[in-house]
Amino acid sequence: MLCLLIMLVHVAISGGRIAVSLTALQLGRSTFEVGILIAVFALLPMMFSVQAGRLIDAIGPYKPMRTSALLVSAGTALPFFWQDLTGLIIASVCIGVGHMAFQIAVQGQMGKGTEEERLRNFSWLSLALAASGFSGPLIAGLSIDYLGHRYAFALLALAPVLSTIGVLRMRTHLLASHARAVHHKTKRSVTDLLAIKPLRRVFGANMLLSGAWDTHMFVVPIFGVGIGLSATTIGIILASFASATVVIRLALPTIQRHLRPWQLIHIAMVGAGLNFLVYPLFSQVWILMTLSFLLGLALGSTQPGILALLQQHAPPGRAGEAFGVRMALINTCQVSLPLAFGALGAFMGITPLFWITTVGLGAGRWFTRDADSEPRPSNVESPP
Repeated sequence: MLCLLIMLVHVAISGGRIAVSLTALQLGRSTFEVGILIAVFALLPMMFSVQAGRLIDAIGPYKPMRTSALLVSAGTALPFFWQDLTGLIIASVCIGVGHMAFQIAVQGQMGKGTEEERLRNFSWLSLALAASGFSGPLIAGLSIDYLGHRYAFALLALAPVLSTIGVLRMRTHLLASHARAVHHKTKRSVTDLLAIKPLRRVFGANMLLSGAWDTHMFVVPIFGVGIGLSATTIGIILASFASATVVIRLALPTIQRHLRPWQLIHIAMVGAGLNFLVYPLFSQVWILMTLSFLLGLALGSTQPGILALLQQHAPPGRAGEAFGVRMALINTCQVSLPLAFGALGAFMGITPLFWITTVGLGAGRWFTRDADSEPRPSNVESPP
């Protein structure tokens, strides 16, 4: 049930980014203003996700999930009534903040249980996010073409509204889950979490892999235009990446019986690094599609393991805060990488950006080489 609820909320943000961008362009806004709109989705979540995680740890998941689902519903529906740059900015803020808090709360709930149960739950969660990440933009694009920009937002708003209804139906379960949890009242600081070596390694690996994901989505369209590919062809190449994330997450329950989380993370770092190394050397569409698919397999395999490791190594009662730190790092990449790589690309060209990513992934693999040998803590919460 939780996977379905987060999938409905994620449809709103994955489709909302596309709908907001295309609506702003249709209103005659510049590409710079469109860039600001997309950054707004991640800016406030980057600043407040840690505080959101702490709040969820303290009061439980029900109220944050209910409020977040309502906020996403309102933000997605707003451009139906208010087609203006200000309205789109407010919508982006509401959707971004609501999705952030909702996802942290769901991750905290699905992380309860044994190590095997956590991996299974996070695998289903990752599959739900991959499916909604694929379907959201598709829904937005088709509805804009056939219904118009205004009604596209109305259609997208149905998903978080249904999620809100689902949260209300789960009220008793969510409240009881928090009531049964053991609560630890201690002074909290992000530096406490970063001082824990296993957590620090997980945060670093997560930031590198998330950065690689965002780099691919940012540089491939620019690279494709540079070698003369059409917008449709570039879209097909990116779609092959998205389809690979769905495929690998369907297979993860079987794969995880044979490989531990850090083994999968290291394989993904090596595979993605090699992929970025050779990617700019080719211009044939079928090769680029194949490389994008292989990259999707590598990067799409790591999220369940990273979430399970965060839950495993977080101090008792602070899993939500750890997920909040992870969310802050992801949103930092989404805000800063396009700006930094855009400036570097203008100075150096696109090809070096691929290779910079390769170096980063290689360094991450080296510095986490012995992470799998770290002792496992015993702070496992009982399942609800």
